[in-house]
Amino acid sequence: MEQKLTLGVIGGLGPIATAHFMELIIRMTEARTDQEHLDMIIYNHPSIPDRTGYILDPSKPNPLPEMIRIGNALARQGAGLIAIPCMTAHYFHRDLTGYIQAPIVHAIHETCVHLKKHGIRRVGILATDGTIRSKLFQRELENHGMETLIPGPEGQKCIMSVIYDDIKANKPAGMDKFELASRQLRDQGAEAIILGCTELSLVKRDYPIGAGYLDAMEVLARRCVIACGGKLKEEYQNLITK
Repeated sequence: MEQKLTLGVIGGLGPIATAHFMELIIRMTEARTDQEHLDMIIYNHPSIPDRTGYILDPSKPNPLPEMIRIGNALARQGAGLIAIPCMTAHYFHRDLTGYIQAPIVHAIHETCVHLKKHGIRRVGILATDGTIRSKLFQRELENHGMETLIPGPEGQKCIMSVIYDDIKANKPAGMDKFELASRQLRDQGAEAIILGCTELSLVKRDYPIGAGYLDAMEVLARRCVIACGGKLKEEYQNLITK
């Protein structure tokens, strides 16, 4: 049997999203027995400082040192690949790669590759203020030749409320807010909309959101299954909702 890599997860960003990420890995893996699933080491550490808070105001606590510490703890325990189920945390990807002794999947890059592969040209982005303002998705999408669209101020405020006031607060998602932001992007001509925050993955899990969405955390999970040597189920080849 081919040796699989152990997947390390810098988790807790937020906790429910981390639990869902682990479930995605399991559901996406073609396995008939326990032994055919991937080994995972999950370090659930929700006390890591808020990533958006620091990006918008660097005088606030910096999450980078704790993420580095946890990443290296995972590497010492045998993780051959590391995933961070938090899109905003990818703001720190270059620094993390420089200090952590194991490769780290770049979920934002993988998301853009997936869209490009499926012929998408105009892409809407639903994400935190930190992700939007730092242009994490915009730059990567433009590097792949795609046009980027973001919600207007009201729509962005609605998405932040869904992420922080609803999902992170362990409350039901306000779908009127989610739909308002989505509609702003569709009205601008978005062919597909990225769910660019792992809390929004839980909206997709729990509500019928319709066609034309791509969940970045599903892309991350898909890549981890493949990169760690697992067998991907056929239905997860194309993750854009239909």
